[in-house]
Amino acid sequence: MDFNKFKYYKWSFGDRYDGWRVKKIDTVFRVIPYFLRTRMDAQNFFEEKLVIDDLEEFIKKHKEDIPDLSIMHIIIAALVRLFAQRPNLNRFVIWNKIFARNHLNVSIAVKRSLSDDGEETLIKPFFMPTDTLYDVVNKVKAELDNNQKTGQKNGSDAVAGFIGKLPDFLLRFVVFVLLWMDKVGIMPKIINKVSPWRCSIFLTNIGSIGVESIYHHLYEFGTCSIFVAMGRKSKENIIDKEGNIESQKSIMLKFVLDERVCDGFYYASSMRTLNKILANPEILLTPPTKVNIDEGVGKKRIN
Repeated sequence: MDFNKFKYYKWSFGDRYDGWRVKKIDTVFRVIPYFLRTRMDAQNFFEEKLVIDDLEEFIKKHKEDIPDLSIMHIIIAALVRLFAQRPNLNRFVIWNKIFARNHLNVSIAVKRSLSDDGEETLIKPFFMPTDTLYDVVNKVKAELDNNQKTGQKNGSDAVAGFIGKLPDFLLRFVVFVLLWMDKVGIMPKIINKVSPWRCSIFLTNIGSIGVESIYHHLYEFGTCSIFVAMGRKSKENIIDKEGNIESQKSIMLKFVLDERVCDGFYYASSMRTLNKILANPEILLTPPTKVNIDEGVGKKRIN
């Protein structure tokens, strides 16, 4: 996996290796992390019903040029495009300070086999804001191909397996040290690469095993500020504008958001933008015409 860092700003004192300090910010927002000290304190919950009939038609239309395309790919590509347009979503809070992440990645929970005792693993593809739907499908497929074999261990599995085998007294000490290193920004880069909790957004498709969507809590360890759960497909009858009854398929997306990274209006506007993208997935086939950057860093852009 490539750690594709953005080259927008030079590093300066107060920055971390995984993000720039956000300094140009409203006074109230600067203070909020000192009162809401943990992500559990600052969680907001939001749900969005996604009608998928048109998305399924889009998938059929592109089954030859994008043979592995699924609704999950479209949602990931839409989220990548959303972050390109609404960069403040790609922030995180560590030790009462707000940072703009200098990369874009998505942690995805997947099962190696669809059974009760099937192994679960995590993949974390890295993206660029200019990525298209083609890029997203290829990057996700590359990660999945490397992690689908039962018994195969990726970097995340290997680290978790090693730590999990430690005796209790040593495990407590190692976790304490890792939490401290996480806060002060000196976590080994290899841990940053493989840890699923250090990501722009965490996505789980529990609908793939026939389960309805849930609100999944954020984690204190790591830097993830947004968790999204995809539910199973459902079908219902609705009445259209002409008074006719028609069938409609949908899935429920449930978001858990850290309200400290940006205000409610920014989140609401971002959800409207996401809906517009998903309503017109054709735009994901080409790169965005413009990529916005987080102006809250308050530095002169170098690239």
